[in-house]
Amino acid sequence: MTKKIKTRYFETIKLENGVFHNLFFHEKRIYKTIKLRLNLTRLLSPPKILGLVKCKVIYDENGVLEISYLKYKKREIQTFKVIFCDDISYDYKFLDRSKIDELFKQKKDCDEILIFKNSFLSDTSIANIAVKYGNIWYTPRLALFEGITRARLLKEGKLKEKDLNLDFIKKAQSLALMNAMIGFDIISNFKIKE
Repeated sequence: MTKKIKTRYFETIKLENGVFHNLFFHEKRIYKTIKLRLNLTRLLSPPKILGLVKCKVIYDENGVLEISYLKYKKREIQTFKVIFCDDISYDYKFLDRSKIDELFKQKKDCDEILIFKNSFLSDTSIANIAVKYGNIWYTPRLALFEGITRARLLKEGKLKEKDLNLDFIKKAQSLALMNAMIGFDIISNFKIKE
């Protein structure tokens, strides 16, 4: 009889000068993923590292398996490679990112990838994305992953969901990447390569 391998998930939590950010949204996502309420405030103890730190919490349906802390340095991203992949699925923050990693290897000389699923933009390999057109910031209606920053900005009315095709993206004034570590990072000088 083969032993069933448990699915593992992770959260990336921003820790800045000893203060954790958005724990409520991380706890909410953990509950949505495994139906278990975790009190991250009690579970996490910040190391004495100043500056920006990435706290990675690995868990499965039984609870937390591992917690690690690592100094964080933001990647500079200006060039994007268009990648089409209709069979990708990343509904939860799975620890296994092999399909995303496989797509990222196709970036060639670009900094990051734009993943299109069924002809519409879904996400990048590391963050949700928003596109500025006029005075409105749009985010893909069918994002590959429902990140906490994206969820917060949608709730606050700062983003609108829309199906975004490649022609629409090419006419954008700015792009913005968003995740727990970088917040809403606007990129005005960007280049898209097909």
